[in-house]
Amino acid sequence: MAIALMATTMTLVTSCKQQAKTNETAAVETTEAAAPEAQEAEAADLVPDFELPDLQGNPLKLSSLRGKYVVIDFWGSWCVWCIRGVPKMKEAYAKHKDKMEILGVDCHDTEENWRAAVDQLQMPWLQVRCPEEQVQAIKEMYNVEGFPTKVVIDPEGKLVKVVVGEDPAFYPFLDELFAKK
Repeated sequence: MAIALMATTMTLVTSCKQQAKTNETAAVETTEAAAPEAQEAEAADLVPDFELPDLQGNPLKLSSLRGKYVVIDFWGSWCVWCIRGVPKMKEAYAKHKDKMEILGVDCHDTEENWRAAVDQLQMPWLQVRCPEEQVQAIKEMYNVEGFPTKVVIDPEGKLVKVVVGEDPAFYPFLDELFAKK
C-alpha cells in the first residue's frame, strides 16, 4: 500500500507540474519583472486550479483559498469509506480550522444526493460539486484513482501530500503538520 501511495503521489506531482506548464506562458506574461526561470519553476510547483459551484451555486475557485493549508477531499455520497471518514474529518476540521480549510469536491452524485449528504452529515466545511461532464477532467488533473482521495496543499498552493482511501494515518499527519505551525 505504501508503494502504491508513493506512486500515486509521484504521479500527482507530475500531473500537477504538467498542468501548471500549460499555464506557464500566462504567468510569464503577467509578471514581467521576475526572471522567466523563476516564474517557470514557481508555476510548475503549483497544483492545478479549478472552479466549481458551491452549495449556493456560486463559483468557488481553489486558488481563492490560498493563505491557509487546504485539504481537498474528493468524495461522493455513494462512497461508503467517504461517509465513514466524515466524523474524523469533522474532528480534524474543528481542531485545525484556524490553519486549514477543507474543500469537499463531490464526484459522481446528482445535485440532490450531494446536497442531502452534506445536510445529513452536517459537513461544516466548504463544499463544491463537480458536474458529471467535468469529473473526468478533475480526476485526471489530480490523478484521483479512488475515493476518498485527500490532497493537502500548502498556503502557497503547492502539493504537500496525497492520501488515497480512508487512511487513519492521515489525521495524525495533520496534527503533526499543524503542531509545527
